[in-house]
Amino acid sequence: MTKQKRYAIIDIETTGGLSKRDRITEIGIVIHDGKEITNTYETLINPERSIPSNITRITGITDDMVIGAPKFYEVAKKIVEMTEDTIFVAHNVRFDYGFIKNEFEHLGYTFSKKQLCTVRLSKKVFPGLKSYSLGSLIRHFGIAVSSRHRALEDARATAIIFDKMLKLQVGQENINLFINKGLDLTKLPEGISKEYIKELPETVGVYYMHDDSTRIVYVGKSIDIQKRIIQHFSKTSRKNERMLQRVRSISFIETGNELIALLLESDEIKKHNPEINKAQRKKSYPYFIYQYLDLRGYLNFSYEKSSKKNLDGKDILTYVTSKKSATSYMRRIVNELELCDKYCELGPKDEKACFQKNLGNCLGACVFEEDAETYNERALIASSYLNTFFNENFFIILKGRTLSERAIVLVEEGVYQGYGYLEQDHVQYGVEEMKEAIEYTNSDTKEASYIIRNYLETNECEIIEF
Repeated sequence: MTKQKRYAIIDIETTGGLSKRDRITEIGIVIHDGKEITNTYETLINPERSIPSNITRITGITDDMVIGAPKFYEVAKKIVEMTEDTIFVAHNVRFDYGFIKNEFEHLGYTFSKKQLCTVRLSKKVFPGLKSYSLGSLIRHFGIAVSSRHRALEDARATAIIFDKMLKLQVGQENINLFINKGLDLTKLPEGISKEYIKELPETVGVYYMHDDSTRIVYVGKSIDIQKRIIQHFSKTSRKNERMLQRVRSISFIETGNELIALLLESDEIKKHNPEINKAQRKKSYPYFIYQYLDLRGYLNFSYEKSSKKNLDGKDILTYVTSKKSATSYMRRIVNELELCDKYCELGPKDEKACFQKNLGNCLGACVFEEDAETYNERALIASSYLNTFFNENFFIILKGRTLSERAIVLVEEGVYQGYGYLEQDHVQYGVEEMKEAIEYTNSDTKEASYIIRNYLETNECEIIEF
């Protein structure tokens, strides 16, 4: 018997429009069992910061109203209990879901729900309207609302609109389509059903596609494994057609965080050499970039093809996939730091001014108008940018697979060594104890260094040096 779907129709008010910066000031929840409203909940929330005056003009919510209200962590359990086994529904669901998911992340909890957007749904179910904003739909359907831009009142209005969709055949069809994330159920591989897909986790990790002999034919990573698998089977491409023909089962490893997923994916592709991972499995680093001081004391950057003879005695900064990639790195540091073409292998090393000097972009080091000490201050910045090796030994501390667990990534002797998991209370143990939790790897250190450096540049992480 098919389980009856339940919907949590949610609206929030906030201090602004950015979920990473702003906070929730009010939440309204309406529970709908597919036939009628069965429960409601509303509360103001103390955002622990002031509410901008322009936001107060829209919502009517003031600092005085929220100062005595509960903080988000005090109502988090209630929200989890109310929304258990429900589909998250909102008008512009990305906004509301993003804020709530982010608030739970602050608490170390992963909030994960299937989502429905009533803006997108209403465009499908009620075509031809001039506007699909909540205010426009309220006016179109003559819905009585006592206070716009208050969470529960807007959630109730959204619930009424959603109820109208549920009662229409075209509404039911589109709701099912959106819940299934656009999955065309006629295009699943042999032996894989809709139910099979829905059993896959909506968490971060690495997934493996197997053929009828259980051999791995594709390895991928995603922050939402189920969603990514659906995307594979929903899109039309040569690669996805091969998946439909070859794949007969799917397995996965949940990692708890994206960095370990990236590192594990890279390792597994090289280990299993999957036939459908054509681009990734061929990746290699046959060139290297190095630095040296010339006779006049200027810091130079150059590149060569990797060989024992060429590598010997060089101050190597990084390995790259091609000559083109090397020159691309050189061009970037020249443009961003006003370096000289001559000292970055982009122009002839003669006594004439370089091309960038003629354009006014080089400060004249090529013809010694800029002294080596001044030039090298910028060149050292370029060196740190190019360098993919690590000078420190450290652990990166990340989210684990459960609330009580933390993941650790070890970088030692300049390179990535492996990863592991510890109970949160054990993270502050000594270095040797933490190393015991590491599963050491024979990773391609060049690839791993790129992955770790790129991740650290774009994500805030806890670092423990030793």
